Amino acid sequence: MPSVHAISYELLRRQGIAKIFGNPGSNELPFLKGMPADFEYILGLHEGVVTGMADGYALASGKPAFVNLHAAAGTGNAMGALTNAWYSHSPLVLTAGQQARSMIGVESMLANVDAPQLPRPLVKWSYEPACAEDTPRALSQAIHSANARPRGPVYVSIPHDDWQRETGDDARHLLARELHQAGAPQVAQVEQLALRLQSANNPVLVLGPEVDAEQANALAVALAERLKMPVWVAPSASRCPFPNRHPCFRGVLPAAIAGITEQLEGHDLVVVVGAPVFRYHKYAPGHYLPDGARLIHVTSDADEAARAPMGEAYVGSVHAMLEALLPHLQPSERPMPEALPAPGGVADEESRMAPANVFEAVNALAPKDAIYVKEATSTVEIFWERVEMRHPGSYFFPAAGGLGFGLPAAVGVQLARPERQVIALVGDGSANYAITALWSAAQYRVPVIFIILKNGTYGALRGFARHMQAEDAPGLDVPDIDFCALAKGYGVETVCASNRERLEAALTKGLAMDAPLLIEVPTLQT
Repeated sequence: MPSVHAISYELLRRQGIAKIFGNPGSNELPFLKGMPADFEYILGLHEGVVTGMADGYALASGKPAFVNLHAAAGTGNAMGALTNAWYSHSPLVLTAGQQARSMIGVESMLANVDAPQLPRPLVKWSYEPACAEDTPRALSQAIHSANARPRGPVYVSIPHDDWQRETGDDARHLLARELHQAGAPQVAQVEQLALRLQSANNPVLVLGPEVDAEQANALAVALAERLKMPVWVAPSASRCPFPNRHPCFRGVLPAAIAGITEQLEGHDLVVVVGAPVFRYHKYAPGHYLPDGARLIHVTSDADEAARAPMGEAYVGSVHAMLEALLPHLQPSERPMPEALPAPGGVADEESRMAPANVFEAVNALAPKDAIYVKEATSTVEIFWERVEMRHPGSYFFPAAGGLGFGLPAAVGVQLARPERQVIALVGDGSANYAITALWSAAQYRVPVIFIILKNGTYGALRGFARHMQAEDAPGLDVPDIDFCALAKGYGVETVCASNRERLEAALTKGLAMDAPLLIEVPTLQT
């Protein structure tokens, strides 16, 4: 009879999973022993980096990514990155090595006590097989659960003495299993939604990351153009669901109750597609909706629909709903919204660039289908104003706001999409959370262009300090970090670019390389 080890690798192979992201410990060695030659192990030097790389890979590929963590300690190290994966609906299959079964109860070293409880509530499903023979079935359930809508991370704890045990011949049935989601919008629901849209005097469309994840971007454009609706991106945007130079595009909504209501003033119908209603951040209380406005929510996440404080929801595939809706809509006679005016110029200072000018230089030289991984949180609005994104899958940002996403996610995105150039724009505060991702980029020759925006402070935190009248709080600055020296130590080539000419030369160099390049850019505080 086959071993748990053999059946599990064959299961991964049949599900198209050939990369394993990990940082091994003793509990994981029996799984990694004899790894088949058609699998690739992507080593990260910290489990937060490992999970961040896998998160980027899953988001960009749209397929489950497999993560191998080290017991409880490794799981704990991964929790910050797991928070981002949970809120971005990233299909991660996280496994953690467990002590030998006979050693768990006495809490021997590296025993993961109450292992399934540890990663909750940041996983859809968490499990430790009751016996070795159940391990392949548990892995199969994990893969299918991670990939079922709404997608999300799952967790399986596996005792290290399970792998060499025999499993029954019936385990081979797992290899042929497929999970098909066949739900479709009901005709009556589609007609009802179409009637409400068609009869609204001034509807507005708010789009979220699920539109991009389901590759429904073109459908969203068709809907906006047919009804000539202004389009906002939902607050705390982790993806770009709509081309940001389209005449209908208005920007990203602020992550505050009062701010959203102010921007939506005058609209009688707010249609939110593929986003929570809403991901607030800054405390600015007010009314959830403008007077006289109604809200309709389309999402595949029943929990997001249930917890919304207003509106009515349609739960199902975003792509399927938009595709079914369009034939029921007649073109509106309203005028098309006018494109937003181009932002004005900003002056640099000696040896320091304005972030706006950094982004304009990147936009001028980057390929039109470049993918941007952004984690300079104080410059989000400036980035959306200055960098054009027209293709699906062009933008990734930490969905939970947890720092440490940018560097490793960029590596994972580039591994998933080698045909497109990935450019990571990361703040100096953010970069330190996962700096060891540079080592992985160098070791596997992942040709990401890393741009570190170095302003010597936690820029977003400084903005909140002003908002909360706490500007005298300690720990807001991070001066005197030499990112070029750090990157060289990890094997990444570097350039320091203190003006636009040097930045453009560095970008041109990076675009021609088949290895990573880090560009440190001293910038002004925003």
